[in-house]
Amino acid sequence: MTLQNEKDWPAAVDVLNEHGHSDIVLLCEHASNHMPAEYGQLGLDAGHLRRHIAWDIGAAEVTRLLSARLDAPAFLSGYSRLLIDLNRPLDTQGSIPVLSEDTDIPGNAGLDAEERTRRAEIMFTPFHDRVAAHLDRREKNGRPTRIVTIHSFTPVFLGVARSWHAGVLHDRASDLAEAILSGLRTDAALNVSANVPYVISRDADYAVPVHGDDRGIPAVLIEIRQDLLSNRSGIEEWADRLAAAIPVRQTETVS
Repeated sequence: MTLQNEKDWPAAVDVLNEHGHSDIVLLCEHASNHMPAEYGQLGLDAGHLRRHIAWDIGAAEVTRLLSARLDAPAFLSGYSRLLIDLNRPLDTQGSIPVLSEDTDIPGNAGLDAEERTRRAEIMFTPFHDRVAAHLDRREKNGRPTRIVTIHSFTPVFLGVARSWHAGVLHDRASDLAEAILSGLRTDAALNVSANVPYVISRDADYAVPVHGDDRGIPAVLIEIRQDLLSNRSGIEEWADRLAAAIPVRQTETVS
């Protein structure tokens, strides 16, 4: 594969600090808005690819900074969620959306099984296989693990304003979620809560139920409002805030 093609078809997962000493493992399933040229932007203009429908704005930058601040491994996606959503179960309505928020996605309409399988094999499965292999090694080596996946949300959704600054979503990992919320609430100006603006659902989420709950690993999904991540200072502020709020233990890497 030529260098040009490598840029057009990057790896499905960008792995940072895989041997970090923290017990936290970071995921960012909506890190990228990249689409290979052959998809013709799925029939959308370039402005749509800069919107939330294509990726979680600011989430990748926060994840990268958190990886360094916590000395934690991080796994970030390489492709736009419009091609296939890494946080949706395969073959569900949200996996390859034909409508995202109020926007039709022409290039996803009427896909055959072959193209759905192709996207899964190139973009979805390699990401989650790499995460699963990392978690397997940690379990084999007796390393404590907690999963934190980083997302962002729009200040307004279908005309409805959202007042929260951040939410911590969870199913079984209520203790971890409450510990993070307690840390965030040391800033009395913040409006943060559990399970807002979404809730974890096995029909609409993948990482928390599959990599976390099914393995008995505490796992939460942190949502940050996107207007708070609109510039570098906001991104750094939230990375610092989360680094202080997430309870961590530093552990020795077992070879």
